[in-house]
Amino acid sequence: MSLLHTIETGLRSLLGHRLRSVLTTLGILFGVAAVIATVGIGQASSDSVTARITSLGTNLLTISAGSTVTSGVFGGAGSATTLSMADVAGLQDRQSAPDIVAVAPVSQGRLSLVSASSNWSTTVSGSTEGWLVTNTRTINSGTFINANDVATRAQVIVLGSTTAANLGAGVGDIVMVRQIPFQVIGVLAASGGQGFGNPDDLGVVPITTAQDELFGGSGSVQRILLSATSASTIGSAYLEANQILLQTHHIQDPSQADFTITTQTQVLSTAQAVTQTLTILLASVAAISLLVGGIGVMNIMLVSVTERTSEIGLRKALGATPVDLFRQFVIEAAMLTAVGGLLGVGTGLAVGYVVPRAANIAVTITPLPVLVAVGVAVAVGLVFGVYPALRAARLAPIEALRAQ
Repeated sequence: MSLLHTIETGLRSLLGHRLRSVLTTLGILFGVAAVIATVGIGQASSDSVTARITSLGTNLLTISAGSTVTSGVFGGAGSATTLSMADVAGLQDRQSAPDIVAVAPVSQGRLSLVSASSNWSTTVSGSTEGWLVTNTRTINSGTFINANDVATRAQVIVLGSTTAANLGAGVGDIVMVRQIPFQVIGVLAASGGQGFGNPDDLGVVPITTAQDELFGGSGSVQRILLSATSASTIGSAYLEANQILLQTHHIQDPSQADFTITTQTQVLSTAQAVTQTLTILLASVAAISLLVGGIGVMNIMLVSVTERTSEIGLRKALGATPVDLFRQFVIEAAMLTAVGGLLGVGTGLAVGYVVPRAANIAVTITPLPVLVAVGVAVAVGLVFGVYPALRAARLAPIEALRAQ
């Protein structure tokens, strides 16, 4: 029997049981679609995190406070109050730190903002005029916080574009934060954030105002952002900041430092490793459905072999070889998974189109996961189709004909 005739026979058999064939392909369809969609969401998240970190520039340093230890349990980096405004003053000394061009202390929390027409929950950060430089942001309208606002503990706030839009507030309006009136003095230019985090959804107030009226802290800060004069001086800026903090904290042994300094390269590599691990985890979970779909294919093919015992015996009696029968049932299994895989690709692409518009979650679909998903689906069908095909090929003609 020629290969073309074998394919034609297998196709005719599948079309003879349309509903069963459709239900079998659904397992493969959903498995392929799930793999494509989850990998796409993971890739988009990774791209978004990478873009956001890269947009801050390669000359950014972040100083985080140490961790608390309660009954032998570490509270995690940043949980202690080991950074203060005194550290900020030391880092701003250009004689001691000539390679540091901007310093921005940060204390922040999630708070509810209330305007005259709406309310919105967002991240409110207390900082200084150096925040714009270290975060590479610009003002769209109005002005930013200045040294006088920090010195006088002014009740002023600068809003991100998303926050301003949701509050319906602009420059000159009053926004209530913890029942305290803050005047909007500026709105930041949009930075294009999307997905799981939005850098345009925030508010910035003077660090002194945040410490006194919003978060407390008695002069302590959660972290300090530094901007080196250029990417080439990032190493020198790191050493200068480390030496200044060791002196201000009266630490003789650098290994006992109660602070951590990280560069954008370190943050980027860590973020990429985390998102890659999560993407692999999600894809692995989704791939389980492909395995389940393959088991469904084997089950249906076994049922098909049982139902067609007499047909197999008749064909063997007419001269069909075991190879012909083996090839036919393997081809039938491969056709089921191939069709399910192609339909799964279409479903995955549809998910990639609909989800960003319906849930504001970015999805980036690349050719590689699509090809891998389809290839794995076909391979699963072939693997799980081998046993039923072998069973059909090994049937003795006389026993098969007797079953009729």
